[in-house]
Order: sequence, then structure tokens, then C-alpha cells
Amino acid sequence: MSKVIKAKRKENGLTQEDLSLKSGLGLRLIREIEQGKTSMRMDKVNQLLSLFGMELVPAPKSRSHE
Repeated sequence: MSKVIKAKRKENGLTQEDLSLKSGLGLRLIREIEQGKTSMRMDKVNQLLSLFGMELVPAPKSRSHE
């Protein structure tokens, strides 16, 4: 997830500060997400992803990861 968000941010020519302002999320959270923080609120991640027309949704677990 962190790689996707960072790539989308860069594709759109945004700094982390820009993304923070546009998403309404704190700069610290943006940095944590991009650094691969493993636990966070799904609504906050979706708030960020919505800027790129994306959404994080629950999906069945793949058997190959079990």
C-alpha cells in the first residue's frame, strides 16, 4: 500500500505536504503511511486513496498467503 500511495503522489506532482493539505490528513500520518506503517484506520487510508480514485476494501484472503 505504501508504494502505491507514494507512486500516485509522485505521478501527480505532489509533495507529502501537498497531499496532507489536499486529503485533510496530518503530515505525520502521510509520512507513516509512505514508510509502511502496518496498522492504521481504514477510513483514513480511504480518505487519502479517494484523491486518486481508489479505495481499500476487505477481500477474501488468498490461499497462497496462508
